[in-house]
Amino acid sequence: MSTAPAVLRLESTALVAVDVQAGFVRESSRHVVSTIAHLVEAWQAAGGASIVATFANPEGSQYERISGWTKLRTAEEQALAIELAPLAASAHRIVKTTSSLFKAPGALELFRSQGWTDVVLTGIDTDSCVYDTAADAYQHGITPWLVVDACASSGGQEFHDAALLLAGRNFGRRLLLTSADVYHMLSEGEPQ
Repeated sequence: MSTAPAVLRLESTALVAVDVQAGFVRESSRHVVSTIAHLVEAWQAAGGASIVATFANPEGSQYERISGWTKLRTAEEQALAIELAPLAASAHRIVKTTSSLFKAPGALELFRSQGWTDVVLTGIDTDSCVYDTAADAYQHGITPWLVVDACASSGGQEFHDAALLLAGRNFGRRLLLTSADVYHMLSEGEPQ
């Protein structure tokens, strides 16, 4: 496993916006969209690499077969949140059909080829795609940093909180950051 650096370094870290899409933006998750967009904008302005990951749920998917979930099929549901859409042009774009970014074709190879050893995660849903991406990053030796106020669950606060509780236990509480920590790192070179 990777040992997290004392300081996040832009050149070895990618910021990921996970599934900030119309189909996941609900009353319980809407509040993080502008926070995510501002973080991506600041990260890109500082010269950091970013990834906008989106989810598509094809017919016959495991989500449909096992749980009967058929959302995120239409272009309207898959559309990026308006606040994030203009920033996506300067980001790597990855479309995934599973919860984890690292199960999408080419994602792990992109991290390896760019020399990224750390990932700063934002997005929706904390308890599904964000958490699963963090778990896969961890298993591949990539340090997953979760920005707690830039993640939310469309299922509600209790699911967001449960995912953060597990993340703190399984990856380490020191990997749970706030957006203020990220801004401080961008301006000063380290999380508070």
